[in-house]
Amino acid sequence: MKKITILMTTIFVLLACDRDFLELNPNDRPFSSTFWKTKADYTLALTACYGAMQDTYFSSRLPIWDNLTDNGFDQHTFGGSSDIKQGNISSTNHGFIAEVYKRSFEYVARANDFIEKLQAFEGLSAEEKKVSEAEARMIRAHFYSYLYRCYGDVPIIDKPLTLETQYQPKKSAEDVYQFIMKDLDFAIENLSSGTYLSAKGLWTQDAAKAYKARMILYTAYDEQGNAVSSKMLEAQTLLNSISGYELAPNFEDNFLNANQEKCSEIMMSVKFLAPNNYTQADVWYGNWVNVAPLANFINEFEMVDGSQGVPVEYTGKGIVNTTVFNKQAMAKRDSRLAKTIFIEKYSVNGVEYKSGNPSHTNIGLAKFLDPTAQVPYDYGTQSQQDWIIMRYADVMLMKAEVENELGNVSIAKDYVDKIRVRSSMPILPSGLSQSDMRTRIRHERRVELAFEGLHYFDLKRWRVAKTTLNAVKDGMLDYKFEDKNYLWPLPQSEIDRNKGILVQNPNYEK
Repeated sequence: MKKITILMTTIFVLLACDRDFLELNPNDRPFSSTFWKTKADYTLALTACYGAMQDTYFSSRLPIWDNLTDNGFDQHTFGGSSDIKQGNISSTNHGFIAEVYKRSFEYVARANDFIEKLQAFEGLSAEEKKVSEAEARMIRAHFYSYLYRCYGDVPIIDKPLTLETQYQPKKSAEDVYQFIMKDLDFAIENLSSGTYLSAKGLWTQDAAKAYKARMILYTAYDEQGNAVSSKMLEAQTLLNSISGYELAPNFEDNFLNANQEKCSEIMMSVKFLAPNNYTQADVWYGNWVNVAPLANFINEFEMVDGSQGVPVEYTGKGIVNTTVFNKQAMAKRDSRLAKTIFIEKYSVNGVEYKSGNPSHTNIGLAKFLDPTAQVPYDYGTQSQQDWIIMRYADVMLMKAEVENELGNVSIAKDYVDKIRVRSSMPILPSGLSQSDMRTRIRHERRVELAFEGLHYFDLKRWRVAKTTLNAVKDGMLDYKFEDKNYLWPLPQSEIDRNKGILVQNPNYEK
């Protein structure tokens, strides 16, 4: 797979030399008249679609999405995370509010251009064209999933825009959802049927099925947080059709660059390869501490015997008392905690290093740090670990959630137990009620999938974001989440640019 990655990396480097080509409609550039001629051109263009997934908001900065929740704090307030947590959300916010919208549509346009040009190209067989279109539509669905979950009603753009069609009105969230489902269905029907490892890092049918199940579950609760049985049944069918994957022997195998190439748990990831195609992830999380896990998050981890531990003490607002909560105390908790956080100093191969920007909570994020990268982490560190979009542990927890909501509590327990046993945690007690099992499943998602960019959307889809976030008392900030914050405002710059055609989301009008 490394050979394939090297080829893809070379293409990314070539494309990076002309970034405008990737961001603008190629019809607006003379280059379009000489491109789109050969099979190699189409390989290059499809790779550019995959390259869009490397955008930091959707790859190496996925952990920062958890800074919008009760899990973490960003002392550098990347993406305006502090404003979002405090409820200071407006259409003129920069960071997440503006960039997720802008970048998602930028990459949708890239996929649209590829799909349109592909239809007229005669240098590929019908089967090859179907697979390539499926990959591009899968990538388009990926970015539309962020638009749907963050903004709700947005324009549906399924072809390259022209000067005559450049201003598009919003479509209903339901229409957007159905558009995503249509792309995912096409992907499921036409993508490779192999595993992620055999597909050399490309989208596959089972990854698309898991992604579709994720999107179904995002819509599977009403506004009161009650499960919708028809949605659960739909997700159940999809999830049960996935095969060929298993939990990796060790939790950390998913995140260590040295193990990812052979990890049987990873279903889709965004690939990187230094020195030409790397991130600064180790610097962000090891040196700058862009994610500082909260005491609230630490308290979620059970003791090794499965009991609930004594709450972590904190001195001042959100500052963990590391005299009491030290490495010895951490070792008495679920082993995933020590593989997710570090206390004051990060450790690489047994050597401790002090972060350049000490954590404001005294806690840092260790989960994604690469022990094979240059240390101490600094500007020269080139990080090349892949960033997971989907892994089988998530599928198992989705299965557990679905089975529990359908009343199959014992089946749900089996899925959760397998994940717990991997980390040497005791299995759940027998005889749990559906409500108790729901609590256990949500706990397991929080600790197993922490900082993988999912917790914020979990809180929203379960309709518990308001009660959960407003109850946080050990954060560095005072949280404020209102009902309107289940959706973000559209960037005001987009409203202004669209000459009255694009309408702002409710409760965010100027």
